[in-house]
Amino acid sequence: MTIYDELVARGLIAQVTDEEEIKELINNGKAVFYIGFDPTADSLHVGHFMALCLMKRLQMAGNRPIALLGGGTGMIGDPSGRSDMRKMLTKEDIDHNISCFKEQMSKFIEFGEDKAMMVNNADWLLDLNYVDLLREVGACFSVNNMLRAECYKQRMAKGLSFLEFNYMIMQSYDFYHLFKEYGCNMQFGGDDQWSNMLGGTELIRRKLGKDAYAMTITLLMNSEGKKMGKTANGAVWLDPKKTSPYEFYQYWRNVGDGDVLKCIRMLTFLPLEQIDEMDNWEGSQLNKAKEILAFELTKLVHGEDEATKAQTAASALFGSGANTDDMPSTEIDSYEMSILDVMLTAELVPSKKEARRLIEQGGVAVNNEKVTDVNMILSNEFFADGYAIIKKGKKVFHKIIVK
Repeated sequence: MTIYDELVARGLIAQVTDEEEIKELINNGKAVFYIGFDPTADSLHVGHFMALCLMKRLQMAGNRPIALLGGGTGMIGDPSGRSDMRKMLTKEDIDHNISCFKEQMSKFIEFGEDKAMMVNNADWLLDLNYVDLLREVGACFSVNNMLRAECYKQRMAKGLSFLEFNYMIMQSYDFYHLFKEYGCNMQFGGDDQWSNMLGGTELIRRKLGKDAYAMTITLLMNSEGKKMGKTANGAVWLDPKKTSPYEFYQYWRNVGDGDVLKCIRMLTFLPLEQIDEMDNWEGSQLNKAKEILAFELTKLVHGEDEATKAQTAASALFGSGANTDDMPSTEIDSYEMSILDVMLTAELVPSKKEARRLIEQGGVAVNNEKVTDVNMILSNEFFADGYAIIKKGKKVFHKIIVK
């Protein structure tokens, strides 16, 4: 099976502009491709997983990835999939976030001479002369066509700022610049980026001629990946200080029955033959599949030792052995805090209202005893072992320690 066929079989490819040319480049290790990451936070999250795994797969097949960090576009903000304008970040915030991204990306792809590259579009976008940009690039774009793009249509009802309207031009210029400077002949992105990506392909064609290689592939990277990256309480981060390896493992251990095999196929590096054998798994076998998914992805992000610790801790809890050493924990100041305050402090819920709802529905236990009183106080009797264990739902456990 060729690498392109594998990407298709794993459900990663949504649309392409020239499939035969793309196959030729990817299958023969001739692709120099980029994927963009806007540094809107100080950590990547699991919504970026598909892009990172794709870069790793293609590099293993001899292709050259370019990780494009959006130090310039990040100062504008991508309107795609947004109902309102993004928070404006300072240059200092963006530079800090970029340094965090670099460290995390190195776990997936190998950087160095003749290997993967990491570039920052601030290096060329921030020095552009506005009038020159309008003359050289703006003339290549039709406003009518831009307004037909889905990323803009979604925002027109609530109002689209001229700042955000320029995002497509900036992203298109990125591809044009990378093509000229680094021989980048291919771009990948999520399916919500299709219009922006076609803008880059068209810009290269208009400026450099029909014979210029400028391929476009979109992946089900954002519609699926962004959905996977969110929980009720926010994002699942790759930074262990923001989401511990245990919490990361538990997140994947708790995916829905209908999603587990799709996630294994898209995100793990297990052989397709092995995954195909799981297609008919059901019932308790799906729980085994979830454990495989959780272990493989935790190993990929945090290393095999941390994945093993997380798996051991989870198995002990579900089996009642209760090894709590690697369980996520929170320190509180007093034995006399209410259960609502403790759950909020431990970030088990986004609000006291949500904590109250969970308790009223029977979804909270302390030390294996169901909580029935929303006004319950965690007095010292709950800390006989030096800590208390809060269980939320069936599978989320959290250790509470008094300072």
